[in-house]
Amino acid sequence: MEVCLQARRVVISLIVVFTAVILMGAGAQTQTDKSQSKLEGKSFVEKIPNTLISFEMIEVPAGEIKLAGDKEPQKIKSFYIGKTELEWQPYDIWAYRMDLPEKERAADTEAKSRPSKPYGTPDRGYGHDGYPALGIPLHAAKEYCKWLSAKTGHKYRLPTEAEWEYIARAGTSPTPLAPDKLKDYAWFESNSEEKSQPVAKKKPNAWGLYDTMGNVSEWAIRPDGTGITCGGSWRDKADEVSPGARKEYNEEWQSSDPQSPKSKWWLSDGDHVGLRLVCDKE
Repeated sequence: MEVCLQARRVVISLIVVFTAVILMGAGAQTQTDKSQSKLEGKSFVEKIPNTLISFEMIEVPAGEIKLAGDKEPQKIKSFYIGKTELEWQPYDIWAYRMDLPEKERAADTEAKSRPSKPYGTPDRGYGHDGYPALGIPLHAAKEYCKWLSAKTGHKYRLPTEAEWEYIARAGTSPTPLAPDKLKDYAWFESNSEEKSQPVAKKKPNAWGLYDTMGNVSEWAIRPDGTGITCGGSWRDKADEVSPGARKEYNEEWQSSDPQSPKSKWWLSDGDHVGLRLVCDKE
């Protein structure tokens, strides 16, 4: 009888220890998900904590670039950038407060730092899962980067104008591609069917990045802190889609927005404007 009791105690002790190890491991995994202390390698997959949503970031080598109008080349430090334009799924988590407990979501506790409810369907019916987020103003793009940085423990931001053109050229000539070659790499007016297309369906550039030109134009930050969209979009003609293509914010991108002032969270008529994330090395 005593032997049986001792055996039970041993079994129970082993179960307790085993359970504790599992819980400790789970806790360690959660901490790893929230903040990886060091980023290494040619790429990494960022998983948004407590979700099944992830995206891939590609390492960009250090170098230099001379933009139109520059007297001297600008030096570029190595960084990570999104393999594709930011898709709807990781943007939805933030925009629709899907990371918040139901009570906080219902109470709208983060109304000032999260998007207001959009008019109509943000994706315009073009497609959602696997498609680039679009209709994104500069303010919303910056706020998303702040949220993602806090959520993951990594420093996310928008690229500078020089960084953006650097990754779009990918070590090649800044000369725009002829339409017959451009169609292999980009969605533009004559091949887009008048809407955005799923990411990564065309060929990647020399650094493994997709849709750096066309599909949706992407926000970048100028030296004075203002934003500029780069690369051209599915709306543009072939000769307007290139690493050097630029368009500043236009009031027509919000012409049907009934609010005054216009929404800082959605571009009612900017269905060609998106973003690509940069992550600084630590």
